[in-house]
Amino acid sequence: MVSVTETELGGVPRLDALLVEPDKVSTERRGVVLCHGFPSAQRPGTPNRSYEKFAERIAAEQGWVVLAVSLRGCGASEGQFSMSGWLEDIARAIHHLRNKGISKVWLIGSTTGGSLALMAAARDPEIRGVAVMAPRADFDDWAADPRRFVQHCRSVGVIKDDSFPTSLSAWARELKDNRAVDAVQRIQDMPLLIVHGTNDRQVPYEDARQLAQIHPSPQLRLIKGADHRIRHDPRAVSILMGWLEREAAET
Repeated sequence: MVSVTETELGGVPRLDALLVEPDKVSTERRGVVLCHGFPSAQRPGTPNRSYEKFAERIAAEQGWVVLAVSLRGCGASEGQFSMSGWLEDIARAIHHLRNKGISKVWLIGSTTGGSLALMAAARDPEIRGVAVMAPRADFDDWAADPRRFVQHCRSVGVIKDDSFPTSLSAWARELKDNRAVDAVQRIQDMPLLIVHGTNDRQVPYEDARQLAQIHPSPQLRLIKGADHRIRHDPRAVSILMGWLEREAAET
């Protein structure tokens, strides 16, 4: 059995989150932060809630504490989307787990959240490992036409303030400067799992290959026929659970 608690992360903006804890927490006090992808008009919802079943499975089968956060602008979380803001939110989520006495923290991210997980790990050398699904190598296409991308952000609801961003050029520069392909160069000693579908039409699996080529010992798993919503594929979930089990055995 596990317990699921709705919680908030301190600081500004206020972030909505789910904390999932097993009845018997491992004496090693291991934890995972789940990083969600970019919302779409087809899947607005509440990002942290969409990870609840997966979080419950990790807690129940592995005995780890799991924190799923809706990043700023998403779900019930306050604030407006920016790349630096989302990275700050993930750092706050990591800090939240550590404040609960969980010193060993891993990151798992899907799509845009996978790229963010890599970048967040590059900023925090204490992260124990990173697993990503369908990650983007960079955000250069978003940065190429920032005015259009801002309008897209408004249409999916991650930017609600008409006066934001105050500087379009500075906001766009964050999209250009924060790249997963650069972050992998700074996590050479961290375990890395990359899972990608061969039928992903939004982010080609060549991005996964590009990221894997930079890391000295990646685990790259290409799933035949899987599309961009790979985190719902039972094969991907099985791979992730096996990876977490091996991580627990080795640390």
